[in-house]
Amino acid sequence: MEGFRILEIKQSVFESNDREADKLRQELKKNKVFLLNLMSSPGSGKTTTLRATIAALKDEFRIGVMEADIDSDVDAATIEKTGVKVIQLHTGGMCHLDAGMTRQGLEGLGVDDVDFAILENIGNLVCPAEFDTGSVKNAMILSVPEGDDKPLKYPLMFSICDVLLINKIDVLPYFDFDIERCKEYVLRLNPNMKIIPICARTGEGVEAFAQWLREQITAWNAD
Repeated sequence: MEGFRILEIKQSVFESNDREADKLRQELKKNKVFLLNLMSSPGSGKTTTLRATIAALKDEFRIGVMEADIDSDVDAATIEKTGVKVIQLHTGGMCHLDAGMTRQGLEGLGVDDVDFAILENIGNLVCPAEFDTGSVKNAMILSVPEGDDKPLKYPLMFSICDVLLINKIDVLPYFDFDIERCKEYVLRLNPNMKIIPICARTGEGVEAFAQWLREQITAWNAD
């Protein structure tokens, strides 16, 4: 029997999204809840990265995960095995989450016993970048097989994120992917982007990401 809930998310009003996102962040700040919005293309290793990150941090933080998808519960079932609190969000065909949807997700998840919430957004490099979810920080994953030119093709996504994980570096010898060239493209768009090469499957680089998260969560709770 499934141990997690499935919550149907309704579309909110786009025009008021930025105001709603700012309001949500203020509430998260007051309640000392850090919300990370994790985005990527399908197949980039988002869920595998999330599992590795949870393993690195679950003894330090009370973690809750919102798995967003158009219509499946595969990822929630996977994350449930890590032992953290998880909820599946169904968007009913929408290819993104906005602040109102995220609020519904947080209410469904329940954050009284959560201080680090993670939204695994829908796999897409276009729509999710256009909507402020109310998250404290935005993270994205670019996998080596996708190519090092993705920042040129999807500049908005790379512009709005705070940290980029270049995943699947174990297969670099088999793909025409130049990490330095990719970094150059990214930093041209977003000079403040933190870039961390990782291999979620083997765990390489995951601790560097975990440390970045520790620093961000500490800073969020310090003020």
